Amino acid sequence: MSLKSLSGAALTAMVLALPALAKTDYPLTIDNCGIELVFPKAPETVVSLGQRGTEILYQLGLADRVRATSVWRSPVLPQFAQVDAGIERLDNNNPSFEAVIERRPDLVTTDLQYYIGIKGSVGTRQQFADLGIPAYNLPSDCADRPQMETSDGPRPVPFEMDLVYRDIAELAEIFDVQDRGAALIADLRKREAAAKAKVGAVSGDVSVVFWFSSATTEADPYVAGQNGAPGYMARQLGMTNIIYSFEDWPTVSWETIARKNPTIIAIADMSRRRYPMDSTEAKMAFLTGDPVASLMEAVSEGRVLPMDAMTLNPSTRIIDGLEALAEAMEAQGLK
Repeated sequence: MSLKSLSGAALTAMVLALPALAKTDYPLTIDNCGIELVFPKAPETVVSLGQRGTEILYQLGLADRVRATSVWRSPVLPQFAQVDAGIERLDNNNPSFEAVIERRPDLVTTDLQYYIGIKGSVGTRQQFADLGIPAYNLPSDCADRPQMETSDGPRPVPFEMDLVYRDIAELAEIFDVQDRGAALIADLRKREAAAKAKVGAVSGDVSVVFWFSSATTEADPYVAGQNGAPGYMARQLGMTNIIYSFEDWPTVSWETIARKNPTIIAIADMSRRRYPMDSTEAKMAFLTGDPVASLMEAVSEGRVLPMDAMTLNPSTRIIDGLEALAEAMEAQGLK
C-alpha cells in the first residue's frame, strides 16, 4: 500500500511498527538556508505559507499543529480534504503579516523566500524573529540559492529530489517524528523507482515542454527551464526538455517552441486564477486555436498532458508527476 493513500491516523499507526529512530535532542539548532534557527521544543502551533509545506505537515501526521494555511494553487491531496477543511485558510495567495501573527504561531513555515526573505511579501525573517517566532524556509527552495528576492529565478545547480527529502527529514526532526519522515521518504523513493522502471531506457528522442501559465492571452508562456523540478522529471525519464535556460520559469515565444516541435506538451492544471491562462481549458483553447501552436505535432497528435500544477514545483507531488509522465509515455509507445 502506498503512503499516498493513507490518512494521518493510518500513517501514524504504520510508523509505530517501524524500528524507532533517535529522538530529537532539544534545544535543536538548524542552519536553515544560511539562518540559524533554534527550537527549544517541538512546535505546537504552526502557520504554513505554501501548499508544498502544508501537505508535508499533513503527510507527517501533524495537521493538529497547523493553525492556518495560505498560498494554494491546487486542491489539497484528496486524503487530507476532510482535515484541511477544518483548518483556517488565510488566503489562497499572500496573507498579511498581521494575519499570520494574530494566529500566535510558534513556527511559521514557507515554501519560498519570496514570502519570508530579504524583503518578504508577507514579512521578513527579522520581523518574525523580533517576535520570537522561527521562520523556516523549505530547503528545496533555498538550500542551493539563498538570499533570493523573487518567487522564481536562476537555479545554478540542477534540482534533485533529495532536496524534498531534506524538507521532510528536517520537519520530522523539528517535530520529533523522525519515524514518520523516514517512512514517507522510503515510500516516495519506491514510487520514483517504479515510475522510472515503467519506461526503461529512453533513446533521448522524446522531448517535452512544460507550460505553467501566461501573464496574458497574448504573452509568451512561462515554461520550465533545465534545472527546476520539471527538468528533474525529464532527466529521470530520459526525456529532453527543449528549454535551455537556468531560470525556473523563463518566458519563451511560441515560435521558438514550435520550431523545436516537442513530442509532449505538459500543461499545468491549477485551481488558482491569477493569470488568464492558468486553467487547462484556456491552455487547450489556445493550443488548438493559435495558428503557430496548433501546428505542433504534440497538439495534432493528442500528446498534450494536463498535470497538476503542484507536480511541477519542488514537493512530494513530483513523484505524482513522474508517474503521470511515465504513464503517458507508455500509452503513446514512447519508450
